[in-house]
Amino acid sequence: MNESFQFQYPWVLALLALLPVYALLVGRAGKFSALRFPGAEIARAAGVAARAAAGRFLLFLRLLTVGLLVLALAGPRFANDRTETQVSGVDIMLVLDLSWSMMALDMGQPSEKVTRFSIASKVMEDFIRRRPNDRIGLIAFSAVPYVVSPLTLNHDWLVQGLNRLHVGIIRELGTAIGDATGAATKRLRASKDSKSRIIILLTDGDNNKGEIDPVPAAQLAAALGSKIYTIGIGIESPCQLPKFNPATGKLQLDPMGNVIPTLTLQPANYTVLDKMARLSHGRSYRATNRSELQNIYDEIDQLERTEVKLRRFTTYTPLFQWPLLAALGLFGLELLLANTRLRRVP
Repeated sequence: MNESFQFQYPWVLALLALLPVYALLVGRAGKFSALRFPGAEIARAAGVAARAAAGRFLLFLRLLTVGLLVLALAGPRFANDRTETQVSGVDIMLVLDLSWSMMALDMGQPSEKVTRFSIASKVMEDFIRRRPNDRIGLIAFSAVPYVVSPLTLNHDWLVQGLNRLHVGIIRELGTAIGDATGAATKRLRASKDSKSRIIILLTDGDNNKGEIDPVPAAQLAAALGSKIYTIGIGIESPCQLPKFNPATGKLQLDPMGNVIPTLTLQPANYTVLDKMARLSHGRSYRATNRSELQNIYDEIDQLERTEVKLRRFTTYTPLFQWPLLAALGLFGLELLLANTRLRRVP
């Protein structure tokens, strides 16, 4: 907000230039006035009592009064410039796979021991923080979906919920892609005033649990006005699941600090993910490393832009009453003095 002083009718201030002319005309000498006195002693006493400066002081009051009236007529005021932001946001439900396969180490550098889940959660956090004007929610799923956060503008709280997650926090084992998509659709359906509704589904597996198949879930989402972006992560060939502690989500290493392999994991079902995206008018992506996943979220961020409009307006606080009141006060003082202490005898 910017505040500035201004006049509504600044051209009226040109009238102030007439005040010196008025003072000059009033101050010019006119005819000498005369009074008859019966004696010189009386005339001498009257001359001592006269106040030579009385006329000049009353003239000063008159000029000051007129000057204040001119200021009042010019409309002094404070102008307050304001800017309001009007946002037409996007409602986004993030759907994150927390099945055990998300502990695979195939997306980092060979020397790194970083899991698919760790990479995915960091990229998602960055995506959340870059969209402050959108309502974003989060659903985590394994064999069942859980709402980590409903749609919210409190993104700090949302990120805290994301950071509390780890693989193994959901005890039911499996991958319920269809149920998770349905849960996200239900949450988005409740929002009435959004510019658009999107679901960003990230998974590394195939649907093997739940009551709803992924394709019907995508059709339901499309029918209710939601668009699905599907992201399949992990290398497109079998890889090993390392041993980890489901209670903490931490890797368990051998005495030499090496990963202990357990099960063989299969890649995501990209055929189903492609179909889900196509049926809901979204897009399907694949990411085999951190950089590719980051680029995918960057592209979605550009595709689903939030409209931010700035509305500028100005409010005014009038100030004309103060010079007007001062002028009236000075005029009253002039009348009072002219008829009492500074009264002039013709």
